[in-house]
Amino acid sequence: MPQEHVSQLDDYARVRDVLSYLTENWRDQPSLDVLAQRARMSPEGLQRLFQRWAGLTPKAFLQALTLDHARAMLMDRASILDTALDAGLSGPGRLHDLFVTHEGMPPGAYKERGAGLVISYGFHPSPFGVALVMLTAFGLCGLAFADEGREQAVLAEMKGRWPNARYTEDSAATAPVAARIFAPEHWRDGRPLRVTMIGTDFEIRVWETLLKIPAGKATTYGDIAAAVGSPKAARAVGAAVGRNPISFVVPCHRVIGKSGDLTGYHWGLTRKRAILGWEAGKLAG
Repeated sequence: MPQEHVSQLDDYARVRDVLSYLTENWRDQPSLDVLAQRARMSPEGLQRLFQRWAGLTPKAFLQALTLDHARAMLMDRASILDTALDAGLSGPGRLHDLFVTHEGMPPGAYKERGAGLVISYGFHPSPFGVALVMLTAFGLCGLAFADEGREQAVLAEMKGRWPNARYTEDSAATAPVAARIFAPEHWRDGRPLRVTMIGTDFEIRVWETLLKIPAGKATTYGDIAAAVGSPKAARAVGAAVGRNPISFVVPCHRVIGKSGDLTGYHWGLTRKRAILGWEAGKLAG
């Protein structure tokens, strides 16, 4: 066997071992130095190798495992202190930092489905009809579309996702965000929008995968199912895509059927065609 192939197999074996170790021992929150010693590499070398093979750093993988467990505990009504300690964190402060960084909200608000959050909303014109834009202090939490006369029905549906939040109409606050969302010249300016999503672990993994689909590209429900580690769950992926709370920004419109058909869209198939055509035109321009 060529030496290059031997080296690749050795690298893969190291990464696989570290992944397995993290999956089994994440509650111990092992440091990069501990992982590097296990892999018989320098910390810097393991960091580069792991990121090349896994697409993220060992720390990011560990945080994802921790966050998945914490989400599940909080949704099962565990206390914040019990969740932090069971997740191997030193206390609620560490859990708070983890949630604010990755969820855009404190763990208490996540647990209580928006309790304690103030959500500002406003209706604004967009290239695809009236857009409902919803914001928390932590970022964009909702973007929906409404046909004429359906604004209040769409607002009621979106409120159901955050039933315990307090809502206030504030178009002055949401207008700059709405303007930026539909201005392609601001999409690559190094200032990404902060978004806040609440859902099941599976839904959030699906929505995070949607964020990776480039403009002008498309993927299938099956491809997303494979990407989230559930290759036989295309139907469940379809349901999660349909519940995406931040349409357009989290681009569920770029998901198509296995045959290439556009399939459904929560805000209407005509609107999906319009969005895809608009994006193609902007990229061509």
